[in-house]
Amino acid sequence: MQRIQYRQYGGPDAMRLETYTPPLPRRGEIRIRVKAASVNPLDWQLRQGFMKFVMGNHFPRGMGMDLAGIVEAIGPEVKVFSVGDEVLGQTPMNNQNAFSELAVTKADLVIPKPCSLSFTAAAALPSVGLIAWRALVVVAELKEGQSVLINGASGGVGQAALAIAETVGCVVSARVGTTSMREMENRGLAFVLDYNQPIPTHLRHSFDVVLDCHGSLTAKEEESLIRSGGFAVDIVPNVGNLLRSLISPKHRFARGAPSNDILLKVADLAVAGKFPLPVGRTAHLFDAIAMIRDLEAGKRVAGKAVIVMD
Repeated sequence: MQRIQYRQYGGPDAMRLETYTPPLPRRGEIRIRVKAASVNPLDWQLRQGFMKFVMGNHFPRGMGMDLAGIVEAIGPEVKVFSVGDEVLGQTPMNNQNAFSELAVTKADLVIPKPCSLSFTAAAALPSVGLIAWRALVVVAELKEGQSVLINGASGGVGQAALAIAETVGCVVSARVGTTSMREMENRGLAFVLDYNQPIPTHLRHSFDVVLDCHGSLTAKEEESLIRSGGFAVDIVPNVGNLLRSLISPKHRFARGAPSNDILLKVADLAVAGKFPLPVGRTAHLFDAIAMIRDLEAGKRVAGKAVIVMD
């Protein structure tokens, strides 16, 4: 079997497509024949050593959390799934191995894949759906009629956040790069702002919630945009964002912790056509390292990048 893995923390050159022997699933685990796996910034951040004080120094390590595929084997005490079931979900952060032909994960990190979703579309959902839902529904407690600005609306989390905010019934605005302006304007949003232009002064204190998916807004900019009683939600896990969420009532932080309940809701929205999450780029597993390199270097795509196995 083949998987993308690394034998030491480091940059893109640490990635290798290598042969490995997938383990048998242990208690509470399933083994999945991966059909598709999506790429998220956390995948390369972990390889760079972002969480090495938690991850430790056991190598080789696989890469990739989000996947969709077919259950190939089940471990003891797994009663929810059977061999042959189609599923979507994640592998554990401390044991990433989605970028592989066979992946082992905990049964409680996956849900049944709806028949109407392709494996590629299903693999794109987990991380972005979880973080966007937590940011807007759990942390922001978004309500119908509220005004929301999504900074970084053309990326994976941003696209997911747009869909959720529109489903809730909010007045939604977006801030994106120049190349995404027309696409966002065609969605009929309240305001579409360009990264490369100053934030218009007439929008000062206009939003109940500002969600920064891109990480490019300063704390001062966020505070200038929110109205009295509103707050900014950040998802980029840097020291500044974490500290502000602890000491300032105007700032909150959301993380994409696993939740099958949330993942089921996101999948239901996708099936209903209310969660249009475009796939901007695909690559076969044997060509995926080049795609990951591009993403890591800042070559953004509109939507998700997905590794396909067939």
